[in-house]
Amino acid sequence: MAVRQKIVALAQKIASSKKEFTQQDPEYYALECVVTDEQADVALNMDVRVPISPAKLSQKSGKSIEETTRILEELLVIGVVEATREHGELEYTLPIFVPGVMEFMVMNVAQVEKYPQIARAFEQLSLQPLKGATPMIPVGGGGLGMHVIPVETAIPAETKTASYEQLSHWLKKYDKIAVGDCSCRITRRLMGEGCGHLEKDMCIALGDVAEFAVSTGRAHKITYEECLDILRKAEDNGLVHQITNVDGPDKIFGICNCCRCSCFGLRTSQFFNTPNMSRSNFVAKIDDEKCVACGQCVEYCPANAVKLGQKIASKTSIAQPETILPDDHEWSEKMWNPNFRDSKVNVVPTGTAPCKVNCPAHIAVQGYIKLAALGKYKEALELIRKENPLPAVCGRICNRRCEFECTRGDIDQPIAIDEIKKFIADQELNPATRFIPQKMHDYGKKIAIIGSGPAGLSCAYYLAIDGYEVTVFEKENKLGGMLTLGIPSFRLEKNVIEAEIDILKEMGVKFKTGVEVGKDVAIPELRTEGFEAFYVAIGAQGGRKLGVEGEDAQGVISGVDFLRKINLGTSVDISGKVVVIGGGNVAVDVARAAVRTDAASVAMYCLESAKEMPATADEIEEAVEEGITIKNGWGPKRIIVENGKVIGVEFKKCTAVFDKNGRFAPKYNEKKTVTVEADCVLVSIGQSIVWGNLLVGLSVDINGNGTAKADDLTYQTREADVFVGGDVYTGPKFAIDAIAAGKQAAISLHRKVWPGQSLTIGRDRRVYKMLDKGDVVVEDYDHTPRQKPNRTPGDAKAGFHDQRRTFTEEQLKKETERCLGCGVSIVDQNICLGCGVCTTKCKFDAITLEKKFDGKMVPLEKTVETVMLYAAERQQKIAERLKKEQTGNK
Repeated sequence: MAVRQKIVALAQKIASSKKEFTQQDPEYYALECVVTDEQADVALNMDVRVPISPAKLSQKSGKSIEETTRILEELLVIGVVEATREHGELEYTLPIFVPGVMEFMVMNVAQVEKYPQIARAFEQLSLQPLKGATPMIPVGGGGLGMHVIPVETAIPAETKTASYEQLSHWLKKYDKIAVGDCSCRITRRLMGEGCGHLEKDMCIALGDVAEFAVSTGRAHKITYEECLDILRKAEDNGLVHQITNVDGPDKIFGICNCCRCSCFGLRTSQFFNTPNMSRSNFVAKIDDEKCVACGQCVEYCPANAVKLGQKIASKTSIAQPETILPDDHEWSEKMWNPNFRDSKVNVVPTGTAPCKVNCPAHIAVQGYIKLAALGKYKEALELIRKENPLPAVCGRICNRRCEFECTRGDIDQPIAIDEIKKFIADQELNPATRFIPQKMHDYGKKIAIIGSGPAGLSCAYYLAIDGYEVTVFEKENKLGGMLTLGIPSFRLEKNVIEAEIDILKEMGVKFKTGVEVGKDVAIPELRTEGFEAFYVAIGAQGGRKLGVEGEDAQGVISGVDFLRKINLGTSVDISGKVVVIGGGNVAVDVARAAVRTDAASVAMYCLESAKEMPATADEIEEAVEEGITIKNGWGPKRIIVENGKVIGVEFKKCTAVFDKNGRFAPKYNEKKTVTVEADCVLVSIGQSIVWGNLLVGLSVDINGNGTAKADDLTYQTREADVFVGGDVYTGPKFAIDAIAAGKQAAISLHRKVWPGQSLTIGRDRRVYKMLDKGDVVVEDYDHTPRQKPNRTPGDAKAGFHDQRRTFTEEQLKKETERCLGCGVSIVDQNICLGCGVCTTKCKFDAITLEKKFDGKMVPLEKTVETVMLYAAERQQKIAERLKKEQTGNK
């Protein structure tokens, strides 16, 4: 098809360019698909950004007023012109491409979905024309595009600000306000690059643009109060306010609520590493004394300017990182960051607090300890729940990897982090003091979760916050999965699990018990009921075989099955001499549960030495206190059977050996054996996944160890709407690992059910680095010893109640004072955009905005002049820096 010359001419006019555009140029193909030659004829008689009435345009175009008005209205609907009453009468303006024509064309959703090349053109035109100019743009944006305007509450009251730096000024200036869908997010969706931040009602139009956006179906009217609610909701969700920046300090036509991962306006500064393109006149400043490295500012910073670092003193000096800027450096393509959406860094190179790093869920340990120290228990609970919706459960059963790496542990004993969390989380047990999170969205789509263990419950929690209609299917008649059926009550009382689940019910999550998916109902059938995605988190609920002679004899029982019967209240026939085979935490649970039956004695035999035994030290200590004998370094050779019933076990000596990957690979001495009498053998050497018919007819691949194959970031299987998590993906691990996986699965499921959303783009990879504890200097600290919770008096073996008490408030205060406060947030002011979102997330008033620049809003017509002036100033700064460096080197 031949190039249409009138479209070329119109593209040249809008772009202020003499280039002979071809069919491959976005300026051409964006217009060619929707603009007729007749419409182009009329538009070519308009001057860019100069309002003109239909009557005057009629004279210039040689058409009647009626014809001219009709064509202008057609162009208005297309998005090539905008309407204004700036001078009283109705006039029309031919805008520039960006911001202007492209946004208006994309906001005509039916049009851009029919002609997706319009979206592609918008993506190109918001980036390519700026390649050479961005290093020369001063603070204030130089009259180009959009720029950040701070959260108004973040601006200190005593700071002198210009009116155009305040959102309230602009909202009060215009009497017409409307809201429409975000053109950037529409474009990303159509390109399959959505980041999960959805387009609905995100962009606010003001004044005449609001009027014409409503009249053409691009937006709907809202009140001033409704506008404030939208802005507040955007801030709650960590979105950045930006305003149009082409009309100088007296006029804007839009306020956008932007994210780093979709916004083309923010992209100009992030892609080219030129923050002046977007930044306000403010930067964030952190008070190290107040900051406790909770990481909320890091999570939400749109410029990746805030990172977690080290507060505790060190032997070597730690330089604070600062990014070089084009202000005083020559700039080239090698300075760009085209992969900025996927290259977020959470921690400075020297590392941060070990507790947060080593926790699989990366909970803000230091933060909630400080809140607890201040008596702000509900706020502490809220902070924990940002990463862990089952804190009361974890406070009792977590394997405490945060404590294993606690810096304080290198001095005397680690902080009793889990006991602090338990105290805070026990607020959950009282309905009056529970924390019920605010619903952030009302998405409403149906998602099915299969399995009500920690991974499933975690996923349900975070989906419920986003307002999804979540249904959890559980094949057992009790909820909680292995939390309920695999952990005895002396470690985790059932009322604790029930309290956590009650919160999910209050949030609107539905539970269906006694329903086995794959047997009672299948996933294809659930699809017909409107479920759009599925999270399979059934856990590792089966036991593992020993693979030795005699293990099928009467009296040989899987430890997992034994605990299930105990927890369901089913009678168990256990008596006489009981031998437990295994050395992990589950094996200890099995042995301790057996003590509470009619067993005469209980002995544990495991492959590992006492030092290498996988069970935690406190669990082993409790087992020994209850009279359980532990024999290390023995593996089962055979089960001795008489008349079909177990009478003993022959063990062979085992020496601990680890392979090159650090995995346990025992070496046996077949000649050195021992035989022990046994009336019952409880096998607890690991767990297996029992799939049943769940995956029949689905394209879900299974590994040799029974786990499901899936993407290691998104947990998506080969069956596109089926995701997996927890033990069914990793194999048997700990509850906190499953909880962390559940949150990540919720992110994937949210993205999956909305068209055009990538499962990976803009996603936090959650890579954390620990500070060098060997370099730490601790000169002064609280010498209070680690606090230990009391126990309820009485014989532990008398029942299944948990005798471990929660800290008293006095113990809590003493323990929180022991924290060394290792971490801190660090802001690189060179790249901070001054949006103020970080200030809305900090519970400690540790981060504030300060005014650093005096950038001005200039009209587009003065852009060249402004840029040239700044370019000269920039060259002088580059020369001064080079001279200083040369002098310093001498």
